Amino acid sequence: MSDLENAGRSATGAAPQPRTWDFAETLLVALLATLAFMLTGGGALKFLVFHFGGGEALSATELQEVWLQGRWQGTGTILGAPAVILVLWIAIRMARRGFSEYLALNWPSGGEIVRALFLMAIVLTVEMVLLSIAGSRGYKPGPDLIVRGSAGMLAMLIGSCIVAPIVEEFVVRGFMYRGWSQSFLGPNGAIVLASALWALGHVQYDLFGRFNVFLAGLAFGHLRASGNSTWLAVIAHSAMNTFIYLSVGPYV
Repeated sequence: MSDLENAGRSATGAAPQPRTWDFAETLLVALLATLAFMLTGGGALKFLVFHFGGGEALSATELQEVWLQGRWQGTGTILGAPAVILVLWIAIRMARRGFSEYLALNWPSGGEIVRALFLMAIVLTVEMVLLSIAGSRGYKPGPDLIVRGSAGMLAMLIGSCIVAPIVEEFVVRGFMYRGWSQSFLGPNGAIVLASALWALGHVQYDLFGRFNVFLAGLAFGHLRASGNSTWLAVIAHSAMNTFIYLSVGPYV
């Protein structure tokens, strides 16, 4: 290091060290990421519907009804995802950490993937039994999910079964778990609280359905923590969504 660099370091003090966002900061960033998704995904959906779906402005209620149409829901999710990733990237870089390292984007082994899929099979079996006993419509994506044609099905599957799991797991089991597991909550508390908030956000389901989302969140959190891999949670989440969305038809 040159004398000039040493002098500059001495004048300004020690270089800022990498850090982990604390409990409140982590929650704030997660809320900002959610807001960014809503604004960009919703705005993109309005634009697409206006220009390609009839050219009429939509009220909030009408937009919600359109969102239940699979092709628009999937497209809105895809278009809203980059804003979420950007918010996370900025926050992580502000903490002077690497994006992949902070979110634990470590690719799992084949054995870990098999274990994750087996765990999800157990979770889905238990939840389907509970749903049938309670008579809940539970995981049904909406009261009238509409998917028309192969293009609509493709948009829904990409948006709901690939993009949505990536975005949600990056935020919840990636970013939120990282900050909260190193707070007063500890790893187990982080898994429980993040899963609870994630479940409450699934307002399209009834209370019993949200309880089952909470159970799935616990399983995803366990996979994230035990394997030190958010990708493992993404794979399990994607597998679960794919099974659910293909089983709630019929689609036309």
